[in-house]
Amino acid sequence: MKPRIEVVAIDCLMVRLFDAIAETNMPWMLAATGRLREGFGAALVDLVPSYTTLMVHYDLTALCPAQARALIDTALTDLQPQAQGSGQCHVLPVWYDLSVGPELTLLSRRSGLSVDEVIRCHSAHEYQVFALGFAPGFAFMGLVDEVLATPRLNTPRKRVAAGSVGIAERQTAAYPVVSPGGWNLIGRTPAKLFDRERDGYSLMQPGDTVRFEPVDHAEFIKLGGDDTPLEAQA
Repeated sequence: MKPRIEVVAIDCLMVRLFDAIAETNMPWMLAATGRLREGFGAALVDLVPSYTTLMVHYDLTALCPAQARALIDTALTDLQPQAQGSGQCHVLPVWYDLSVGPELTLLSRRSGLSVDEVIRCHSAHEYQVFALGFAPGFAFMGLVDEVLATPRLNTPRKRVAAGSVGIAERQTAAYPVVSPGGWNLIGRTPAKLFDRERDGYSLMQPGDTVRFEPVDHAEFIKLGGDDTPLEAQA
């Protein structure tokens, strides 16, 4: 691993640790995050981890660009990956049903699997949370089994219900709030993914893992889920 530093803005640098997305990246990303937070201290404005990069936003009144680069070089010297399993594991109940997951049939057709097999395949894996973005509490997770990898919709929906679980390429995610979206929807979770009263707001953080647990309609409703069909919410 040979980190590269790229200029994003006058007070922002991008640290590129990898060139390809992989679950094995995360222990290194977490280790680098810790080192950079410690190294920059009060001069750090924000640190945004992603699949392969870390964006470092620093206080330009406290550091010049050359000093910021030097801090990054020092922080990443002799970097070692963080121990696996240091993040929290979340189990999200999901009601997989065509009324709330209309692309179940599309994934079935593309993969050659039955709808039940699509559900079993999606829920069998423990996914890594790589990054947060797009909307508050929206966690990008992966990697989905290649057989389920499906491009985003050609035309995004204007309104996707909160809790909707979807797939885009080899990523999976659950929409924390009502929003537009172009992911292939396969179900819905009753879990509250974004909460202003929660420390950190988001249920999930980079480095956490997520397992989707299929539940039937009765359990979904018992857990507080909204079963309004997607078409009725448009």
